[in-house]
Amino acid sequence: METNSHILRHRHGGRISVLGAGVAGLCAATALAGRGFDVELIAPEDAPPPASLLAGGMLAPFCEGESAPPEITRRGQAALGWWRARTRSYSATGTLVIAPPRDRAELEHFARATQGHVRTDPAALEPELAGRFATGLFFAEEAHIDPRLAMDELRAALEARGVPIHGGPASGRIVDCRGLGARDHLPDLRAVRGEMLELHAPGVKLTRTLRLLHPRFPCYIVPRGQGRYMLGATMVESARPGGITARAAMELLSAAYTVHPGFAEAEILATGAGLRPAFPDNIPAIRETGDRIHLNGMYRHGFLMAPVLAEEQAARLAADPTKEAHHAH
Repeated sequence: METNSHILRHRHGGRISVLGAGVAGLCAATALAGRGFDVELIAPEDAPPPASLLAGGMLAPFCEGESAPPEITRRGQAALGWWRARTRSYSATGTLVIAPPRDRAELEHFARATQGHVRTDPAALEPELAGRFATGLFFAEEAHIDPRLAMDELRAALEARGVPIHGGPASGRIVDCRGLGARDHLPDLRAVRGEMLELHAPGVKLTRTLRLLHPRFPCYIVPRGQGRYMLGATMVESARPGGITARAAMELLSAAYTVHPGFAEAEILATGAGLRPAFPDNIPAIRETGDRIHLNGMYRHGFLMAPVLAEEQAARLAADPTKEAHHAH
């Protein structure tokens, strides 16, 4: 194996420096190292925490079809197997989409806009929802992961491969995965604010991702094990830094209470707010600026699309290592 790796690294040429240790950077470094490239991961100590640490970790390509273009659903399905092979937190329990009776129209719209679901009695999948929701949509092929654990596992696997991880400077050609930090090269990047809560509710027994539909504040609830749940889904067109707003916290808690009254007794373990990078069309992409390759614009699709773009770019460089960068189709 060492001989093969040496041959590949020699064939591929010099070192590649991946900038950024969020989900995009970790996926890019993983994909490149997996093809034998000589890689280093640059994670400056003074860089802000990546927004991906606050993600829900949902691998929901079919649900995303409600608002995202078809290519997200089509291409994002590849992320399911990618993460299944790389994190112990992978949970293939599917996604259950529900709505209160007064918001039945929201559920019907969601059903028309998406594929890959069956109608079901929510209580048949989650008994504690009995009597609260008459019908739901079940996306059996979807999954979720714990973002922090998954990112830690990718980093540990890179270290086990001997990939240097340090604060810089870069020493090779650059794959830039810095998110909003790359606006000096990608001026059309914008910030989209997301806010979340993490609760400890040992009296609530839910096993899969739930999406609660609502005209104003749809939300998702993701089980993290040991009675912990992540609540999220606020998408605000704002670059304002800082913690979660009172409005967002109240709306998320109200939504959780609608799903299960047991959340009223939950302990709030953490709150968070982060700025996601997005291109004007909200589609994650590979771009080239000068001699630099960018994997960016993850919007709300980071854990779904970062592995897909990372593998695509690594495959292209492996097929034609003389090319400095490639455009995505």
